[in-house]
Amino acid sequence: MIPTIEWHNRYVRMIDQRKIPGTIEWTICRGYRDVIKAIEKMVIRGAPAIGIGAAMGLALGAKSIRSRSFEGFERQFKKMAGEMVSARPTAVNLKWAVDRTLDLVERMRSRSIEEIKDALRKNAEDVLAEDIAVNQEMGKNGRELVPRGATILTHCNAGALATGGYGTALGVVRAAHEAGKGVAVIADETRPWLQGLRLTAFELMEEGIPVTVIVDSAAGSLMRRGKVDLVITGADRIAANGDVANKIGTYPLAVLAKENKIPFYVAAPLSTIDLSIERGDMIPVEERAPEELFIFGKQAIGPKGVKASNPAFDITPHRYVSAIITEKGIIRAPYKRGKSKKSSIIIQYDLDPAQRLTYTPPAF
Repeated sequence: MIPTIEWHNRYVRMIDQRKIPGTIEWTICRGYRDVIKAIEKMVIRGAPAIGIGAAMGLALGAKSIRSRSFEGFERQFKKMAGEMVSARPTAVNLKWAVDRTLDLVERMRSRSIEEIKDALRKNAEDVLAEDIAVNQEMGKNGRELVPRGATILTHCNAGALATGGYGTALGVVRAAHEAGKGVAVIADETRPWLQGLRLTAFELMEEGIPVTVIVDSAAGSLMRRGKVDLVITGADRIAANGDVANKIGTYPLAVLAKENKIPFYVAAPLSTIDLSIERGDMIPVEERAPEELFIFGKQAIGPKGVKASNPAFDITPHRYVSAIITEKGIIRAPYKRGKSKKSSIIIQYDLDPAQRLTYTPPAF
């Protein structure tokens, strides 16, 4: 698998996903604003990947701070963090990673500035390593839901390129493939950026996993004809009640899957679950430039002056979600939340076997 993002000497480099599959081209980020621009311009995309990018970008930014006092360092660092968290509003992993760095800085207020800077670099490395490990665990959990010989429909790209490596939805596909289950994938093209056609198909072909690309509007027809056994997508944010924000076009897939009695699964790390958001309609949905719809490459394909609406995500109500696959287990409805005596996050689910899933935010 091609690494999505990594340290390159003193800088951060990431694969420019806008260029795949034509070329594999690295973008070098020499400062935190370079990382912000890369996130905004879709050089790097996918909720877990931009969370890693945020941690690395803030470690880069910290290195440029010249203040020798903690107060001066913290003031400048918080400004950088505020800019970073605004890069894309829907994906909660971005805010999660920024909050993690801010908490780290606060915990180290009695340490030297150089120690804090080194710790931020180490934290970014940990975020990357943890993401890969989480994805692999998610894959192991999710493969149990995949029948032998299954045809899996997926939307957008939730593979290695959307994460630190291995993938969320495609991590489940990979794990099923590695277990010899003989799976095949149908990938929606995913307009307007064509992540399914360009990225998902690219990843699966590289690994020898059978994949067929379809136009987004063909999914329902294939479901009705019995050509799809299950649907697996990723997620950019999951509300406390189980509502899911993901790439635009996910909601109609979930509705179609329910109509055709096909399981609809979401694969996402626990960091994607935002317990501060009670329900999906409270999740901010990013509206991107309308030009993305009617300019293909550099060629205008729509009439001059046409208006366009370009929401990047939609909200799938939890009633359409068969289960959420996480690194700690598989969560099924009813989705509830509460707190233990140790302030750990507790998610109640009815499942194989029925038990409580407890997630304690990691110390760092």
